Amino acid sequence: MNRTGVRLAGKTIVVTGGTRGIGKGIALKCAFEGANVVLAGPNEQEGEAAARDVGQQTGSGAIYVRTDVRKPAECERLMAAAAERFGRIDGLVNNAGIFPRGYLLDTPEELFDDVFDVNVKGAFYCSRYAVAAMSETGGGSIVQIGSTNAYVGQPDLAAYSLSKGAALTLSKHIAAHFGSKRIRSNWITVGWVASDGEVELHEKMGIGKEELAARGASIVPSGRLQTEEDIAFGAIYLLSDESSQVTGTELAISGGHRLW
Repeated sequence: MNRTGVRLAGKTIVVTGGTRGIGKGIALKCAFEGANVVLAGPNEQEGEAAARDVGQQTGSGAIYVRTDVRKPAECERLMAAAAERFGRIDGLVNNAGIFPRGYLLDTPEELFDDVFDVNVKGAFYCSRYAVAAMSETGGGSIVQIGSTNAYVGQPDLAAYSLSKGAALTLSKHIAAHFGSKRIRSNWITVGWVASDGEVELHEKMGIGKEELAARGASIVPSGRLQTEEDIAFGAIYLLSDESSQVTGTELAISGGHRLW
């Protein structure tokens, strides 16, 4: 896409984990659709570069706020910075997440705590402060970036799978209890995406991009891995007014992979 659209014109969207991978892809697509975008992440150099890139490509407002989502105070500061800069918060994409490998029988406590601190605690507190801000300005939309692993999970992703199950419950909890505030909450079931993190993980195992793509083509029913853009298109719909009556849903963007 080479032009700024109008589906999110005038809206302010916060994207955690927005400095790379799926998060940056969503942030970029939001900006192309006219949104002011707030990118959150822990790496300041990477974050500033991502915000500049989004702004230069789209001409929309884009800022970076250094955020460690494991710390509730930083989640609160993120939302305050977004509201101060752009006047309101219309959307939150809880994308920040980590997925270290570990089987149920050998997952150390440190790994379990790290996964839950980022994937659950971060999503909980970012949602908390976003809901508070949205309640004062007429509502908004929260999108939880989920995973097929929330339903059963790969055997070597025990803690990650459990964390995504918790995030799914968080999404439905917000949808059920804050609809009267015109706050919507939805979940995207993300399939097998060739994201930066996924590529890096497989490269460490000696599997290059081409082999990864070939494996995806042979396993995923749709015949290919999903892309960051695939996920971004779904997020745009859920953040836009087009989905004003959509809340508490699970939107699967997985090419049919691991849904049964």
